[in-house]
Amino acid sequence: MITPDMSIASVMQLDPEVAPVFMSYGMHCLYCPHASAESIAEASLVHGIDADALVKALNAYFDAKNNK
Repeated sequence: MITPDMSIASVMQLDPEVAPVFMSYGMHCLYCPHASAESIAEASLVHGIDADALVKALNAYFDAKNNK
């Protein structure tokens, strides 16, 4: 389960194919130094993104992938 306190890098390590979910929310620097240091919540705040919506979308991605 993805949570807002996880880093972008930790989510990307779980499955690099999740990148389009982040990109659809305007997060394109998935491998920059901030991605490993900032939580999803912190990055969302900086980018003006709804962190809860992003986390929901990330979890939906992993749920769909795991239920194939």
